[in-house]
Amino acid sequence: MSDDVTQRLEAAGHRLDELRPGIDAGAPWTLADRFDHDPEASWGPMELLAHVAEMLPYWLGEIERILAAPAGPVPFGRVGSDPVRIALIGRDRTLPTAELYVRIDSWLERWAHRLATLTPDQRSKAGLHPTLGEMTVEAIVERMIVNHLGEHAAQLEAILGGLPKPG
Repeated sequence: MSDDVTQRLEAAGHRLDELRPGIDAGAPWTLADRFDHDPEASWGPMELLAHVAEMLPYWLGEIERILAAPAGPVPFGRVGSDPVRIALIGRDRTLPTAELYVRIDSWLERWAHRLATLTPDQRSKAGLHPTLGEMTVEAIVERMIVNHLGEHAAQLEAILGGLPKPG
């Protein structure tokens, strides 16, 4: 994988780390009444962190499934309404932020290591997502990890930016 992708992944991880003091200062956070994929769902910091902590291992596993297959495109992925995804977020949003950050940091390290080992042939292997269609490993990393992690960091920044400054 290109150095640019790894650098952007690391930058998104640093954004999350920089938000930690504000997240810790705001604890305990009120848990969202709805945290499913419905438009009326409203995720707070705990739901967002729990989702990031569960999405990183999920998508790495999906990429490994594609890479291990003898031929493609390999069916992979999930949609936002996936019951296992929702259950994991529901369970893990009650964990201390310190534990969620340990999980996120650990998986970001694993991602950085794995991305460094991907060959051009591996990056071009294809999977078949249930709604997005055929995607290469490289496209999956871009959309499901790098861009999505940045989106969640921006959501946390917006939440923290809307709070009064301690003082």
